[in-house]
Amino acid sequence: MGANQNIDLRTVAASALDWWQEAGVDALIDEAPRNWLAAVEPVPAAPRTAGARAAVAEIIAPPLPDTLVAFEAWRTGPDAPEAGWPGRPIAAQGSSASDIMVMIDLPEREDADSGVLMSGAAGRLFDRMLAAIGRDRESIYLVPVCATRPVAGRVAPEIEDRLNEVARHHVLLARPKRLLLLGNAPSRALLGADATRARGSLHVINLSGGKGHDGGKDIATQAVASFHPRFLLERPAAKAEAWKDLQMLIGELEK
Repeated sequence: MGANQNIDLRTVAASALDWWQEAGVDALIDEAPRNWLAAVEPVPAAPRTAGARAAVAEIIAPPLPDTLVAFEAWRTGPDAPEAGWPGRPIAAQGSSASDIMVMIDLPEREDADSGVLMSGAAGRLFDRMLAAIGRDRESIYLVPVCATRPVAGRVAPEIEDRLNEVARHHVLLARPKRLLLLGNAPSRALLGADATRARGSLHVINLSGGKGHDGGKDIATQAVASFHPRFLLERPAAKAEAWKDLQMLIGELEK
Protein backbone atom coordinates (compact mmCIF):
# COMPACT_ATOMS: atom_id res chain seq x y z
CA MET A 1 0.00 0.00 0.00
CA GLY A 2 2.31 2.77 -1.15
CA ALA A 3 5.97 3.50 -0.80
CA ASN A 4 7.95 2.31 2.18
CA GLN A 5 8.47 4.97 4.86
CA ASN A 6 11.70 5.20 6.78
CA ILE A 7 10.87 6.65 10.23
CA ASP A 8 13.61 7.54 12.72
CA LEU A 9 11.93 6.86 16.05
CA ARG A 10 14.67 8.65 17.99
CA THR A 11 14.14 11.81 15.94
CA VAL A 12 10.37 11.61 16.46
CA ALA A 13 10.75 11.12 20.22
CA ALA A 14 13.23 14.00 20.51
CA SER A 15 10.90 16.24 18.54
CA ALA A 16 7.97 15.35 20.82
CA LEU A 17 10.02 16.03 23.94
CA ASP A 18 11.14 19.38 22.55
CA TRP A 19 7.51 20.29 21.91
CA TRP A 20 6.46 19.42 25.46
CA GLN A 21 9.40 21.36 26.90
CA GLU A 22 8.48 24.46 24.88
CA ALA A 23 4.93 24.03 26.17
CA GLY A 24 6.25 24.29 29.73
CA VAL A 25 6.30 20.61 30.71
CA ASP A 26 9.77 19.95 32.10
CA ALA A 27 9.17 17.21 34.71
CA LEU A 28 7.24 14.00 35.18
CA ILE A 29 4.07 14.26 37.21
CA ASP A 30 4.33 10.78 38.66
CA GLU A 31 6.60 7.78 38.23
CA ALA A 32 3.72 5.33 37.91
CA PRO A 33 0.85 5.65 35.41
CA ARG A 34 -2.46 6.77 36.89
CA ASN A 35 -5.95 7.42 35.64
CA TRP A 36 -6.36 11.20 35.90
CA LEU A 37 -10.00 10.94 34.82
CA ALA A 38 -11.00 8.68 37.70
CA ALA A 39 -13.18 10.23 40.40
CA VAL A 40 -11.32 11.13 43.58
CA GLU A 41 -12.94 9.89 46.75
CA PRO A 42 -13.02 12.57 49.45
CA VAL A 43 -11.02 11.87 52.59
CA PRO A 44 -13.37 12.00 55.60
CA ALA A 45 -12.40 14.66 58.11
CA ALA A 46 -11.62 13.48 61.59
CA PRO A 47 -14.33 14.60 64.03
CA ARG A 48 -13.28 17.36 66.42
CA THR A 49 -14.09 17.11 70.06
CA ALA A 50 -15.26 20.15 72.01
CA GLY A 51 -11.82 20.36 73.60
CA ALA A 52 -10.11 20.34 70.20
CA ARG A 53 -12.41 23.09 68.90
CA ALA A 54 -11.69 25.20 71.96
CA ALA A 55 -7.95 24.68 71.51
CA VAL A 56 -8.13 25.78 67.87
CA ALA A 57 -10.18 28.85 68.81
CA GLU A 58 -7.63 29.75 71.47
CA ILE A 59 -4.80 29.52 68.94
CA ILE A 60 -6.67 31.76 66.52
CA ALA A 61 -7.73 34.30 69.15
CA PRO A 62 -6.04 33.75 72.51
CA PRO A 63 -7.83 35.13 75.56
CA LEU A 64 -7.14 38.75 76.43
CA PRO A 65 -5.60 39.75 79.78
CA ASP A 66 -8.22 40.35 82.45
CA THR A 67 -6.52 43.19 84.33
CA LEU A 68 -5.68 46.64 83.00
CA VAL A 69 -2.03 46.44 84.04
CA ALA A 70 -1.54 43.12 82.27
CA PHE A 71 -3.50 44.32 79.26
CA GLU A 72 -1.40 47.46 78.82
CA ALA A 73 1.78 45.37 78.88
CA TRP A 74 0.28 42.88 76.41
CA ARG A 75 -0.98 45.61 74.07
CA THR A 76 2.50 46.48 72.77
CA GLY A 77 4.05 43.04 73.29
CA PRO A 78 4.75 40.12 70.97
CA ASP A 79 1.22 38.71 71.22
CA ALA A 80 -0.64 41.87 70.18
CA PRO A 81 -2.47 41.80 66.83
CA GLU A 82 0.04 44.24 65.29
CA ALA A 83 3.13 42.41 66.56
CA GLY A 84 5.58 41.93 63.71
CA TRP A 85 4.45 44.99 61.79
CA PRO A 86 7.18 47.45 60.81
CA GLY A 87 7.11 50.51 63.01
CA ARG A 88 6.95 51.34 66.67
CA PRO A 89 3.90 50.41 68.77
CA ILE A 90 2.64 53.23 70.99
CA ALA A 91 0.80 52.40 74.18
CA ALA A 92 -2.14 54.19 75.73
CA GLN A 93 -1.20 57.46 77.41
CA GLY A 94 -2.53 59.71 80.13
CA SER A 95 -4.31 58.53 83.26
CA SER A 96 -6.07 55.17 83.14
CA ALA A 97 -8.04 56.28 86.22
CA SER A 98 -9.57 59.23 84.35
CA ASP A 99 -13.31 59.48 83.97
CA ILE A 100 -12.83 60.26 80.26
CA MET A 101 -11.28 57.86 77.77
CA VAL A 102 -10.48 59.26 74.32
CA MET A 103 -10.10 56.68 71.56
CA ILE A 104 -8.44 57.39 68.20
CA ASP A 105 -7.83 55.17 65.20
CA LEU A 106 -4.02 54.91 65.03
CA PRO A 107 -0.81 56.88 65.60
CA GLU A 108 -0.03 59.82 63.33
CA ARG A 109 3.04 59.77 61.06
CA GLU A 110 4.95 61.99 63.46
CA ASP A 111 4.16 59.82 66.46
CA ALA A 112 6.68 57.11 65.57
CA ASP A 113 9.59 59.50 66.16
CA SER A 114 8.25 61.16 69.29
CA GLY A 115 6.65 58.09 70.87
CA VAL A 116 3.70 60.32 71.78
CA LEU A 117 0.21 59.89 70.39
CA MET A 118 -1.20 62.87 68.49
CA SER A 119 2.10 64.76 68.31
CA GLY A 120 1.70 66.51 64.96
CA ALA A 121 -0.63 69.24 63.72
CA ALA A 122 -3.66 67.11 64.61
CA GLY A 123 -2.26 66.78 68.11
CA ARG A 124 -1.92 70.53 68.55
CA LEU A 125 -5.58 70.94 67.61
CA PHE A 126 -6.45 68.09 69.97
CA ASP A 127 -4.73 69.93 72.84
CA ARG A 128 -6.80 73.03 72.11
CA MET A 129 -9.97 70.94 72.08
CA LEU A 130 -9.11 69.52 75.50
CA ALA A 131 -8.31 72.97 76.87
CA ALA A 132 -11.71 74.22 75.69
CA ILE A 133 -13.41 71.76 78.06
CA GLY A 134 -10.96 72.33 80.90
CA ARG A 135 -8.89 69.21 80.32
CA ASP A 136 -5.36 68.29 79.30
CA ARG A 137 -3.60 65.07 78.37
CA GLU A 138 -2.85 64.20 81.97
CA SER A 139 -6.52 64.25 82.89
CA ILE A 140 -7.76 61.94 80.13
CA TYR A 141 -6.90 58.41 78.99
CA LEU A 142 -5.81 58.43 75.34
CA VAL A 143 -6.06 55.06 73.57
CA PRO A 144 -5.48 53.99 69.93
CA VAL A 145 -7.53 51.22 68.33
CA CYS A 146 -4.40 50.22 66.41
CA ALA A 147 -1.17 50.66 68.39
CA THR A 148 1.16 50.55 65.37
CA ARG A 149 0.59 52.68 62.30
CA PRO A 150 0.12 50.46 59.21
CA VAL A 151 2.42 51.11 56.28
CA ALA A 152 -0.55 52.08 54.10
CA GLY A 153 -1.94 54.36 56.82
CA ARG A 154 -5.14 52.33 57.21
CA VAL A 155 -6.10 49.08 58.89
CA ALA A 156 -6.59 46.05 56.65
CA PRO A 157 -10.11 44.51 56.81
CA GLU A 158 -8.81 41.09 57.84
CA ILE A 159 -7.50 42.40 61.17
CA GLU A 160 -10.18 45.01 61.88
CA ASP A 161 -12.51 42.64 63.76
CA ARG A 162 -9.75 41.54 66.12
CA LEU A 163 -8.68 45.13 66.80
CA ASN A 164 -12.29 46.09 67.51
CA GLU A 165 -12.54 43.23 70.01
CA VAL A 166 -9.33 44.42 71.69
CA ALA A 167 -10.65 48.01 71.82
CA ARG A 168 -13.90 46.94 73.48
CA HIS A 169 -11.97 44.89 76.00
CA HIS A 170 -9.79 47.91 76.78
CA VAL A 171 -12.88 49.98 77.55
CA LEU A 172 -14.21 47.19 79.75
CA LEU A 173 -11.02 47.13 81.82
CA ALA A 174 -10.62 50.91 82.09
CA ARG A 175 -14.32 51.52 82.85
CA PRO A 176 -14.45 55.25 82.09
CA LYS A 177 -17.59 57.27 82.79
CA ARG A 178 -17.46 58.85 79.34
CA LEU A 179 -15.87 57.74 76.10
CA LEU A 180 -14.95 60.13 73.27
CA LEU A 181 -14.62 58.33 69.93
CA LEU A 182 -12.64 60.42 67.45
CA GLY A 183 -13.05 59.24 63.88
CA ASN A 184 -14.64 56.32 62.07
CA ALA A 185 -12.54 53.41 63.34
CA PRO A 186 -13.29 53.93 67.08
CA SER A 187 -16.93 54.67 66.32
CA ARG A 188 -17.30 51.46 64.32
CA ALA A 189 -15.50 49.46 67.01
CA LEU A 190 -17.81 50.57 69.85
CA LEU A 191 -21.00 51.77 68.13
CA GLY A 192 -21.04 49.86 64.87
CA ALA A 193 -21.38 52.99 62.72
CA ASP A 194 -19.18 55.72 61.24
CA ALA A 195 -18.70 58.88 63.28
CA THR A 196 -20.81 60.98 60.91
CA ARG A 197 -23.85 58.74 61.53
CA ALA A 198 -23.20 58.13 65.23
CA ARG A 199 -22.41 61.66 66.37
CA GLY A 200 -25.01 63.97 67.88
CA SER A 201 -26.18 61.53 70.56
CA LEU A 202 -24.98 60.27 73.92
CA HIS A 203 -24.76 56.51 73.48
CA VAL A 204 -24.95 54.02 76.34
CA ILE A 205 -22.61 51.06 75.83
CA ASN A 206 -23.15 47.91 77.86
CA LEU A 207 -20.13 45.64 78.15
CA SER A 208 -20.23 42.23 79.78
CA GLY A 209 -18.14 42.22 82.94
CA GLY A 210 -17.02 38.65 82.53
CA LYS A 211 -14.54 36.93 84.83
CA GLY A 212 -13.09 39.14 87.51
CA HIS A 213 -15.34 42.13 86.81
CA ASP A 214 -18.16 42.63 89.27
CA GLY A 215 -19.04 38.96 89.14
CA GLY A 216 -19.98 39.06 85.47
CA LYS A 217 -22.41 41.98 85.69
CA ASP A 218 -22.77 44.32 82.74
CA ILE A 219 -20.72 47.51 82.84
CA ALA A 220 -22.16 50.59 81.16
CA THR A 221 -20.37 53.67 79.87
CA GLN A 222 -21.60 56.63 77.85
CA ALA A 223 -19.99 57.40 74.51
CA VAL A 224 -19.87 60.42 72.20
CA ALA A 225 -18.69 60.07 68.61
CA SER A 226 -17.05 63.02 66.91
CA PHE A 227 -14.66 64.04 64.16
CA HIS A 228 -10.95 63.28 64.37
CA PRO A 229 -8.79 66.45 64.58
CA ARG A 230 -7.19 65.29 61.33
CA PHE A 231 -10.59 65.69 59.65
CA LEU A 232 -11.16 69.09 61.29
CA LEU A 233 -7.88 70.39 59.86
CA GLU A 234 -9.12 69.50 56.38
CA ARG A 235 -12.66 70.81 56.99
CA PRO A 236 -12.58 73.65 59.53
CA ALA A 237 -16.31 74.27 59.06
CA ALA A 238 -16.98 71.06 61.03
CA LYS A 239 -15.38 72.53 64.18
CA ALA A 240 -18.71 73.97 65.29
CA GLU A 241 -20.26 70.50 65.27
CA ALA A 242 -17.23 69.09 67.07
CA TRP A 243 -17.66 71.72 69.80
CA LYS A 244 -21.24 70.52 70.34
CA ASP A 245 -19.91 66.98 70.73
CA LEU A 246 -17.40 68.11 73.35
CA GLN A 247 -20.11 69.91 75.31
CA MET A 248 -22.19 66.74 75.25
CA LEU A 249 -19.16 64.77 76.47
CA ILE A 250 -18.67 66.85 79.63
CA GLY A 251 -22.33 67.63 80.24
CA GLU A 252 -23.38 66.58 83.76
CA LEU A 253 -20.13 64.61 84.09
CA GLU A 254 -19.32 66.08 87.49
CA LYS A 255 -22.77 65.37 88.93
